[in-house]
Amino acid sequence: MAAKSILGSSDIVAFVATSDPARAKAFYGDTLGLKFVGEDQFAVVFDANGTILRVAIAQQVTVAPYTVLGWRTPDVATVANELKNAGVTCERFGFFEQDELGIWVAPGGTKVAWFKDPDGNMLSISSASH
Repeated sequence: MAAKSILGSSDIVAFVATSDPARAKAFYGDTLGLKFVGEDQFAVVFDANGTILRVAIAQQVTVAPYTVLGWRTPDVATVANELKNAGVTCERFGFFEQDELGIWVAPGGTKVAWFKDPDGNMLSISSASH
């Protein structure tokens, strides 16, 4: 018997928090190039290629110790270079090998790089091996 689809055909909404909505609006909109949708007292909202991203406004952001938001891209190196040119630095970790752009190649061949938004939220870019 097949499982009943409760949310399988519904669109997902992504959330990340900010304590400074103007700074988040500039980062996600101007730096990362997401389409600004709107803003109210609760969130700054973007269209991330068809997925709604609500950057929730919080008094204080509690940063998670893991990636909270990521993008799949056909070419991580190109995007990492574009981020670098926009003033965004990819994170470096001492427990695995990363190239000069901060890209790690996972055992299965997927390439991943991480960077932080102005509130310290860990974000990533990745591309699967072919």
